[in-house]
Amino acid sequence: MANRHLSRSIVLQTLFEWDLNAIDKKAIGEVLERNVSEFAPNKADLPFMEKLLDGILSKQNELDLVITKAAPEWPLDRISPVDRNILRLGLYELLFSERNEVPAKVAINEAIELAKQFGGENSSRFVNGVLGAVYKEIGEPGKEEVSKRKKKEVPFDQMPIERLAGAVVYAEEDGVMYLALVHDIFGHWTLSKSKVRPEETVEQGATRALLEEMSLPVIIEAELGNNEYVASQPEKGKVRKQVHYFLARAPYQDVTLAKKGGLDDAKWFKVADILDLNFYEDILPIVTKAITMLVGRRSK
Repeated sequence: MANRHLSRSIVLQTLFEWDLNAIDKKAIGEVLERNVSEFAPNKADLPFMEKLLDGILSKQNELDLVITKAAPEWPLDRISPVDRNILRLGLYELLFSERNEVPAKVAINEAIELAKQFGGENSSRFVNGVLGAVYKEIGEPGKEEVSKRKKKEVPFDQMPIERLAGAVVYAEEDGVMYLALVHDIFGHWTLSKSKVRPEETVEQGATRALLEEMSLPVIIEAELGNNEYVASQPEKGKVRKQVHYFLARAPYQDVTLAKKGGLDDAKWFKVADILDLNFYEDILPIVTKAITMLVGRRSK
C-alpha cells in the first residue's frame, strides 16, 4: 500500500542530504535508494518517489527563481536547507505535477505538513506564505473543486497506539554536568528513543534504547513527561504515537551512534550550552524540565 506523505518525506530527506553535502546529481539515486530501504522497504511507491525527485532536480533553477521572486526578503542561501527543499518540493508539485494526480491544494497542504514535521518553529508559516503567494499568482487553480470521495477518518480514540520511550541522559565529570543528545539529518538535536516492545515497561524500553542507539548504560531516575502525536504508516494507517521521556544517569564515556536512518551524530554537551541548540518544539520543554530538575538538585 502506497503512502504519499511518507514518500514525500523520503524525497525531502534525500534532497536535504544532496543539498547539505553537495552530492552530485548523478549520485542522488543512491541516496534515495538507501533512504527507501530504511524507511519504506516494501518500495510500494518507489516510481512516485523517483519521478518526483527527478522532476525537482530537472527544474531546480526554475524553482529557485520562483522562490527568490516569491520571497525577495529571503535570499536563497539564507533559507534553512530544510525549508528550502520543502519549497522546491511543494512548488514542483504545485507548478508541474498533473492536476488530476496532485491537486494544487494537496501540493500546498503536503508541503505545510512537511514543514510542521521537519522544520523549525516558523517553517510552516513561511512555507504557507510562499506557496500561497504563488498559488494566487497562478490563478488559484482548483479553488472551487470539491472532493467527491473522502477517506473515512478513523476516530482518534480508535486509532492503534504505539508506545515509544526515550530519555534526557546526563553525566557528571570533574564537577561539570553534561547531557547526551542525538542529531538528525534535518538539523535538530533531539532525544534518543525507541519503540517499546510488548513485553517491556516504558522504563525498560528507554533503557534499551539508550544502550542500542548511543552505547550508554543508563539508570532511570525520574519521569519527565509524555508527548503524543498522530502519524501515518503505510500498513496501519494513522497511529497514535505515545512517547514517554525520563531523566537518566549515565557514566561520562564515549558516545557511539548506532547506524540508524535519520540520525547522523551523537555527543555530550555541557548543560550551559544546551539551550542554544536547535530543538524541535515538543522536545525543548522536556529538556528544559530535565535541566531545571538537575540544577535544583545541585542547589540543595
